[in-house]
Amino acid sequence: MRAVILDMDGVLWRGNRPLAGLRKLFDTFERRSLPAVIATNNATIEPASVAARLKEEGVLFPPEKVVTSADAAAAHVARSFPAGVRVHVVGEEPLRAALTKAGCQIVSGADHPEAVIVGMDRRLDWEKLMQATLAIRAGAAFIGTNPDRTFPSERGIGPGNGAILAALEAATGTAPTVVGKPEPHLFLEAARRLAVEVSGCLVVGDRLETDILGGRRAGMPTALLLTGVTSREGLQASEIHPDVVLEDLPELSAWLSTLA
Repeated sequence: MRAVILDMDGVLWRGNRPLAGLRKLFDTFERRSLPAVIATNNATIEPASVAARLKEEGVLFPPEKVVTSADAAAAHVARSFPAGVRVHVVGEEPLRAALTKAGCQIVSGADHPEAVIVGMDRRLDWEKLMQATLAIRAGAAFIGTNPDRTFPSERGIGPGNGAILAALEAATGTAPTVVGKPEPHLFLEAARRLAVEVSGCLVVGDRLETDILGGRRAGMPTALLLTGVTSREGLQASEIHPDVVLEDLPELSAWLSTLA
Protein backbone atom coordinates (compact mmCIF):
# COMPACT_ATOMS: atom_id res chain seq x y z
CA MET A 1 0.00 0.00 0.00
CA ARG A 2 1.48 3.31 -1.14
CA ALA A 3 -1.40 5.80 -0.75
CA VAL A 4 -4.86 6.27 0.77
CA ILE A 5 -8.09 7.49 -0.86
CA LEU A 6 -10.50 8.74 1.82
CA ASP A 7 -14.23 9.27 1.70
CA MET A 8 -15.38 12.35 3.61
CA ASP A 9 -18.97 12.33 4.91
CA GLY A 10 -19.34 9.54 7.44
CA VAL A 11 -15.55 8.99 7.56
CA LEU A 12 -13.90 12.29 8.53
CA TRP A 13 -17.02 13.93 9.93
CA ARG A 14 -20.73 13.50 10.26
CA GLY A 15 -22.65 16.61 9.31
CA ASN A 16 -20.85 19.49 11.02
CA ARG A 17 -19.16 17.30 13.62
CA PRO A 18 -15.61 16.00 13.03
CA LEU A 19 -15.14 12.39 14.08
CA ALA A 20 -12.79 11.43 16.87
CA GLY A 21 -9.25 10.67 15.76
CA LEU A 22 -9.26 12.86 12.64
CA ARG A 23 -6.06 14.76 13.39
CA LYS A 24 -4.24 11.64 14.57
CA LEU A 25 -5.09 9.93 11.27
CA PHE A 26 -3.36 12.65 9.25
CA ASP A 27 -0.43 12.57 11.68
CA THR A 28 -0.20 8.85 10.89
CA PHE A 29 -0.15 9.58 7.15
CA GLU A 30 2.70 12.05 7.64
CA ARG A 31 4.67 9.76 9.94
CA ARG A 32 4.41 6.86 7.50
CA SER A 33 4.89 9.04 4.39
CA LEU A 34 1.51 7.95 3.02
CA PRO A 35 0.05 10.46 0.53
CA ALA A 36 -3.73 10.85 0.71
CA VAL A 37 -6.55 12.15 -1.46
CA ILE A 38 -10.10 12.85 -0.35
CA ALA A 39 -12.55 11.51 -2.96
CA THR A 40 -16.15 12.32 -2.17
CA ASN A 41 -19.50 11.86 -3.86
CA ASN A 42 -20.55 15.16 -2.30
CA ALA A 43 -21.03 17.57 -5.20
CA THR A 44 -22.11 20.48 -2.97
CA ILE A 45 -18.66 21.48 -1.71
CA GLU A 46 -15.59 23.32 -3.00
CA PRO A 47 -12.22 21.60 -2.45
CA ALA A 48 -10.93 24.79 -0.80
CA SER A 49 -13.70 24.60 1.80
CA VAL A 50 -12.67 21.03 2.66
CA ALA A 51 -9.07 22.18 3.13
CA ALA A 52 -10.26 25.07 5.32
CA ARG A 53 -12.37 22.75 7.43
CA LEU A 54 -9.42 20.41 7.97
CA LYS A 55 -7.25 23.39 8.91
CA GLU A 56 -9.72 24.20 11.70
CA GLU A 57 -8.94 20.73 13.07
CA GLY A 58 -5.19 21.34 12.87
CA VAL A 59 -4.67 19.49 9.57
CA LEU A 60 -2.96 21.17 6.59
CA PHE A 61 -4.29 19.59 3.40
CA PRO A 62 -4.00 20.98 -0.17
CA PRO A 63 -7.29 21.66 -2.03
CA GLU A 64 -5.95 19.97 -5.17
CA LYS A 65 -5.95 16.68 -3.24
CA VAL A 66 -9.75 16.88 -2.85
CA VAL A 67 -11.72 15.28 -5.72
CA THR A 68 -15.51 15.61 -5.73
CA SER A 69 -18.19 14.04 -7.89
CA ALA A 70 -18.70 17.51 -9.37
CA ASP A 71 -15.09 17.34 -10.60
CA ALA A 72 -15.72 13.85 -11.98
CA ALA A 73 -18.87 15.01 -13.78
CA ALA A 74 -17.08 18.01 -15.31
CA ALA A 75 -14.19 15.82 -16.50
CA HIS A 76 -16.61 13.27 -17.97
CA VAL A 77 -18.57 15.95 -19.86
CA ALA A 78 -15.34 17.55 -21.15
CA ARG A 79 -14.21 14.15 -22.49
CA SER A 80 -17.58 13.13 -23.93
CA PHE A 81 -18.83 16.31 -25.64
CA PRO A 82 -17.35 19.04 -27.85
CA ALA A 83 -15.95 22.16 -26.22
CA GLY A 84 -18.61 24.64 -25.16
CA VAL A 85 -21.31 21.99 -24.72
CA ARG A 86 -24.65 23.39 -23.47
CA VAL A 87 -25.70 21.84 -20.17
CA HIS A 88 -28.64 22.26 -17.83
CA VAL A 89 -27.73 21.83 -14.15
CA VAL A 90 -29.74 20.60 -11.20
CA GLY A 91 -27.34 21.14 -8.34
CA GLU A 92 -25.54 23.65 -6.20
CA GLU A 93 -22.85 26.22 -6.99
CA PRO A 94 -19.80 23.92 -6.74
CA LEU A 95 -21.20 21.73 -9.52
CA ARG A 96 -21.93 24.75 -11.68
CA ALA A 97 -18.44 26.12 -11.01
CA ALA A 98 -16.76 22.82 -11.95
CA LEU A 99 -18.72 22.62 -15.21
CA THR A 100 -17.97 26.24 -16.08
CA LYS A 101 -14.26 25.67 -15.40
CA ALA A 102 -14.39 22.68 -17.77
CA GLY A 103 -15.69 24.93 -20.56
CA CYS A 104 -19.41 24.08 -20.46
CA GLN A 105 -22.15 26.61 -21.18
CA ILE A 106 -24.82 26.48 -18.48
CA VAL A 107 -28.30 27.08 -19.89
CA SER A 108 -31.88 26.60 -18.77
CA GLY A 109 -33.82 23.45 -19.54
CA ALA A 110 -35.85 25.36 -22.13
CA ASP A 111 -32.74 26.32 -24.13
CA HIS A 112 -32.21 22.88 -25.70
CA PRO A 113 -29.24 21.65 -23.66
CA GLU A 114 -27.23 18.71 -24.92
CA ALA A 115 -26.91 17.29 -21.41
CA VAL A 116 -28.62 17.54 -18.04
CA ILE A 117 -26.21 17.24 -15.11
CA VAL A 118 -27.82 16.37 -11.77
CA GLY A 119 -26.17 16.69 -8.37
CA MET A 120 -27.36 17.08 -4.81
CA ASP A 121 -29.60 20.15 -4.53
CA ARG A 122 -30.88 21.18 -1.11
CA ARG A 123 -33.14 23.80 -2.73
CA LEU A 124 -34.77 21.36 -5.12
CA ASP A 125 -38.30 22.23 -6.18
CA TRP A 126 -40.87 21.06 -8.71
CA GLU A 127 -39.82 23.61 -11.36
CA LYS A 128 -36.22 22.35 -11.35
CA LEU A 129 -37.45 18.79 -11.75
CA MET A 130 -39.82 19.88 -14.52
CA GLN A 131 -37.13 21.62 -16.58
CA ALA A 132 -34.77 18.68 -16.25
CA THR A 133 -37.54 16.22 -17.16
CA LEU A 134 -38.52 18.11 -20.31
CA ALA A 135 -34.90 18.42 -21.45
CA ILE A 136 -34.17 14.73 -20.94
CA ARG A 137 -37.37 13.72 -22.69
CA ALA A 138 -36.33 15.99 -25.58
CA GLY A 139 -33.11 14.01 -25.99
CA ALA A 140 -30.54 15.58 -23.67
CA ALA A 141 -28.03 13.18 -22.10
CA PHE A 142 -28.84 12.46 -18.44
CA ILE A 143 -25.75 12.49 -16.20
CA GLY A 144 -25.74 12.10 -12.42
CA THR A 145 -22.85 13.08 -10.17
CA ASN A 146 -23.52 10.26 -7.70
CA PRO A 147 -26.20 7.70 -6.80
CA ASP A 148 -26.18 8.03 -2.97
CA ARG A 149 -29.78 7.47 -1.92
CA THR A 150 -29.17 8.93 1.54
CA PHE A 151 -26.99 11.63 3.07
CA PRO A 152 -25.66 11.55 6.66
CA SER A 153 -26.10 14.71 8.71
CA GLU A 154 -26.01 15.79 12.34
CA ARG A 155 -29.83 15.48 12.29
CA GLY A 156 -29.72 11.90 11.01
CA ILE A 157 -29.90 10.16 7.63
CA GLY A 158 -31.69 12.21 4.95
CA PRO A 159 -32.33 11.93 1.20
CA GLY A 160 -29.33 12.08 -1.13
CA ASN A 161 -28.79 12.69 -4.83
CA GLY A 162 -29.87 9.15 -5.68
CA ALA A 163 -33.38 10.11 -4.62
CA ILE A 164 -33.35 13.00 -7.12
CA LEU A 165 -32.02 10.74 -9.89
CA ALA A 166 -34.76 8.20 -9.11
CA ALA A 167 -37.46 10.86 -9.45
CA LEU A 168 -36.12 11.99 -12.84
CA GLU A 169 -35.70 8.42 -14.06
CA ALA A 170 -39.31 7.70 -13.11
CA ALA A 171 -40.49 10.83 -14.94
CA THR A 172 -38.44 10.26 -18.12
CA GLY A 173 -37.99 6.50 -18.42
CA THR A 174 -34.26 7.20 -18.87
CA ALA A 175 -31.56 5.91 -16.54
CA PRO A 176 -28.70 8.33 -15.77
CA THR A 177 -25.04 7.83 -16.53
CA VAL A 178 -23.44 8.05 -13.09
CA VAL A 179 -19.86 9.33 -12.85
CA GLY A 180 -19.34 9.19 -9.07
CA LYS A 181 -19.03 6.17 -6.82
CA PRO A 182 -19.59 3.25 -7.29
CA GLU A 183 -18.31 3.85 -10.82
CA PRO A 184 -14.48 3.91 -10.97
CA HIS A 185 -14.01 7.41 -12.46
CA LEU A 186 -13.58 9.20 -9.13
CA PHE A 187 -11.08 6.65 -7.80
CA LEU A 188 -9.06 6.64 -11.01
CA GLU A 189 -8.86 10.44 -10.96
CA ALA A 190 -7.68 10.25 -7.33
CA ALA A 191 -4.99 7.73 -8.31
CA ARG A 192 -3.84 10.05 -11.10
CA ARG A 193 -3.47 12.91 -8.63
CA LEU A 194 -1.53 10.63 -6.30
CA ALA A 195 0.64 9.30 -9.17
CA VAL A 196 0.22 5.80 -7.70
CA GLU A 197 -0.87 2.57 -9.41
CA VAL A 198 -4.42 1.56 -8.51
CA SER A 199 -3.30 -1.61 -6.74
CA GLY A 200 -1.32 0.51 -4.29
CA CYS A 201 -4.23 2.78 -3.29
CA LEU A 202 -6.29 1.87 -0.21
CA VAL A 203 -9.90 3.10 -0.38
CA VAL A 204 -11.42 4.00 3.00
CA GLY A 205 -15.18 4.56 3.17
CA ASP A 206 -18.37 4.01 5.13
CA ARG A 207 -20.71 2.84 2.33
CA LEU A 208 -20.60 -0.64 0.88
CA GLU A 209 -22.58 0.19 -2.26
CA THR A 210 -20.48 3.25 -3.22
CA ASP A 211 -17.08 3.45 -1.51
CA ILE A 212 -16.31 -0.25 -1.23
CA LEU A 213 -17.91 -1.38 -4.49
CA GLY A 214 -16.34 1.53 -6.36
CA GLY A 215 -12.91 0.81 -4.95
CA ARG A 216 -13.22 -2.83 -5.96
CA ARG A 217 -14.32 -1.86 -9.48
CA ALA A 218 -11.26 0.38 -9.74
CA GLY A 219 -9.01 -2.53 -8.70
CA MET A 220 -8.12 -1.10 -5.29
CA PRO A 221 -8.02 -2.69 -1.80
CA THR A 222 -10.76 -1.39 0.50
CA ALA A 223 -11.37 -0.66 4.19
CA LEU A 224 -14.85 -0.13 5.66
CA LEU A 225 -15.29 2.21 8.63
CA LEU A 226 -18.37 1.69 10.81
CA THR A 227 -18.69 5.42 11.49
CA GLY A 228 -21.27 6.21 8.81
CA VAL A 229 -24.27 4.49 7.29
CA THR A 230 -23.12 0.82 7.31
CA SER A 231 -23.67 -1.28 10.43
CA ARG A 232 -22.23 -4.71 11.17
CA GLU A 233 -25.70 -6.14 10.56
CA GLY A 234 -25.82 -4.44 7.16
CA LEU A 235 -22.36 -5.76 6.35
CA GLN A 236 -23.35 -9.33 7.20
CA ALA A 237 -26.41 -9.08 4.95
CA SER A 238 -24.47 -7.63 1.99
CA GLU A 239 -22.78 -9.38 -0.91
CA ILE A 240 -20.20 -6.57 -1.02
CA HIS A 241 -17.25 -7.24 1.26
CA PRO A 242 -14.28 -4.98 2.04
CA ASP A 243 -10.77 -6.27 2.63
CA VAL A 244 -10.82 -4.99 6.20
CA VAL A 245 -13.48 -3.67 8.62
CA LEU A 246 -12.59 -1.06 11.25
CA GLU A 247 -14.68 0.58 13.95
CA ASP A 248 -13.44 4.17 13.69
CA LEU A 249 -10.57 6.51 12.83
CA PRO A 250 -8.42 5.59 15.86
CA GLU A 251 -8.64 1.94 14.84
CA LEU A 252 -7.73 2.86 11.26
CA SER A 253 -4.68 4.79 12.50
CA ALA A 254 -3.61 1.88 14.69
CA TRP A 255 -4.05 -0.58 11.82
CA LEU A 256 -2.03 1.59 9.41
CA SER A 257 0.73 1.79 12.00
CA THR A 258 1.08 -2.00 12.02
CA LEU A 259 1.65 -2.29 8.28
CA ALA A 260 5.16 -2.82 6.98
